[in-house]
Amino acid sequence: MQTSKTFSIHFWPSIAKAKDDFAPIYARVTVEGKRAEISLKRFTSVTYWDNRSKRTTLRTSEGKALNLYLDQVYSDLLTCHKQLLGDSIYITAQSIKARYLGEDEQHKTLLQLVSYHNINMVSVLKPGTLKNYFTTERYIKRYLKNKLKTNDVYLKQLSYKFIIDFEQFLRNGKSINSSQPLRNNGVMKHLERLKKMMNLALRLEWIHKDPFVRFSLKFAKHQRVLLSQSELEILESGKLSKDIHQNTRDVFLFSCYTGLSYIDVKLLDNNHIARGIDGNYWIFTKREKNDETVKIPILDKALEILKKYDQGLEGQKEKLLPVFSNQKINKYLKEIALILKINKKLTFHAARHTFATTVTLSNGVPIETVSKMLGHTKLSTTQIYAKVIEQKVSLDMQALRIKLNGKESIETSVSY
Repeated sequence: MQTSKTFSIHFWPSIAKAKDDFAPIYARVTVEGKRAEISLKRFTSVTYWDNRSKRTTLRTSEGKALNLYLDQVYSDLLTCHKQLLGDSIYITAQSIKARYLGEDEQHKTLLQLVSYHNINMVSVLKPGTLKNYFTTERYIKRYLKNKLKTNDVYLKQLSYKFIIDFEQFLRNGKSINSSQPLRNNGVMKHLERLKKMMNLALRLEWIHKDPFVRFSLKFAKHQRVLLSQSELEILESGKLSKDIHQNTRDVFLFSCYTGLSYIDVKLLDNNHIARGIDGNYWIFTKREKNDETVKIPILDKALEILKKYDQGLEGQKEKLLPVFSNQKINKYLKEIALILKINKKLTFHAARHTFATTVTLSNGVPIETVSKMLGHTKLSTTQIYAKVIEQKVSLDMQALRIKLNGKESIETSVSY
């Protein structure tokens, strides 16, 4: 409980810094004998300063304006003292000064929050994820400068209107990386990151109201690109003359039969290969994205690709496969699709989708097992793949239809 404390406000010109009779004015806040001084960025004539009233005696318009300003500062400092009392914050001269200057916890700015988040998340988030937060920071700064005509805003100023205006700015403005505006999901990703940072501000008690409370993130659902069984066979058997295309195909097919993402394939070395409980080779690794442990039995076709590159499965520490940069490998995949007349826009991630659907779920592997091999932290993530396997649903229902029709035929013959 806040106890009664002596508190006073005093204005004075710094004679030691006077020049040509003009000295800078300071406000001195005193609590229990402890002082804090605030430069008011104003000057007064020493000759016309009244030490008793702590005001200038000049009758000019400039003198009157200065005294009005000092009255306002006095009132603001009293308000800061009252606010601190109301917030049950321990009152000192420094805490009143910090509240007046907007430097206390109650007056954090948006960019201070962004900076705090990005600095403290270095050891928590993956480099790629952190890079995305830096991009969101650039959009926020662009919005503040171009739309709000300011360098920063206090967190307490953020509202629902700020969020929807920022959304429209993202939708209609130029992308940082290209001349085209961001698409819906790109906009939602930036808003999602801002929302997470606002949740951090809530936990830190830098804000008491979430500006996102009435805002809903609306991601558009896209059809996941994957290879059907026939397309997978075309890719495996198709003629490719260039080494870069052959290498790219092998790495892509390896992912089709293991479900590993691009970065996890790239980082794969002999230390990740070991004999499993069944005596066969398994991949034991952790997903770079979420640090989730994955254990994947190596199918024969994936094992053949490893052996093809003659890295061996024992002893050596070199990377197991020749993986190009993500940009190059996606470029080569599009060239391969064109050569082999696969009418799909292939990216490396399509291999992971193919593993989840065509290779595993479509062949009766339980979704729980697939989820473990993919390194998903939630089964609901894997269930997205299960929704697209219409062929499997058709085959299962056809088998059920035959079974039920056969049962009905037997019952009919028995009744006669």
